[in-house]
Amino acid sequence: MPILRAAVCLLLLAELAIANAAGAPPIAAAADLKFALTEVAEIFEKESGHAVKLSFGSSGNFAHQLEHGAPFELFLSADENLVFRLADQGLTRDHGVLYAIGRLVLFVPHGSPLQADAALSDLKAALADGRVKRFAIANPEHAPYGRAARAVLQHAGLWSAIESRLVLGENAAQAVQFAVSGSSQGGLLPLSLASAPAIAQSGSFTLISSEWHTSEPLRQRLVLMKSAGDTARAFYDYLQKPAARAIFVRHGLVLPNKATH
Repeated sequence: MPILRAAVCLLLLAELAIANAAGAPPIAAAADLKFALTEVAEIFEKESGHAVKLSFGSSGNFAHQLEHGAPFELFLSADENLVFRLADQGLTRDHGVLYAIGRLVLFVPHGSPLQADAALSDLKAALADGRVKRFAIANPEHAPYGRAARAVLQHAGLWSAIESRLVLGENAAQAVQFAVSGSSQGGLLPLSLASAPAIAQSGSFTLISSEWHTSEPLRQRLVLMKSAGDTARAFYDYLQKPAARAIFVRHGLVLPNKATH
């Protein structure tokens, strides 16, 4: 596994080097931004004439890669503490900007015996009567949405009962794949992914109160790396403009108050 991980890392670095050479700065983004950020980037390219190279994955893995020299020029993290960690190491231009607050939903695919209720009362009953065999979340070890999902399940008193039945996605997007494919009876997923038409038509979902994961608040922060060039800086600025913020809102992300920046 260490050899495979090293090979994957080398392949990633090679791809990023090609992106740099082509003039499209590589951007690391949390998996929950897959639909929203892709849309923003397409509009940015049309308006500016400059493209960016988007890579989506778990924020924790990206932070680790950046600490080990990955040449991303901009990082959009689902956990602002990872940005602060990079800033403390002198790898970023500053401490960045809080661009959104994420939300979690309970997603239930069509045909599942589980009901999508915000109180998770049916999930509790389903764990007791055996209706739930597998349940999807992102891996809490390196995915902020996974940690928030764990906090929700702990708040509901379900963690010990459900832990052995969890299917862990490498990131939030893979957790969505597990939930939508029918390989699990449901999952705790980002609203920004579950609300996308391609996903929403595969099942039903209900919003989970953010009060249930106050220890993992999903404060999402973007930051320029020290290596950022002109296009990355322009994209960073564009992400804070009304047009981009409106797209984030449409995809289920909550805009932070200016006082929380």
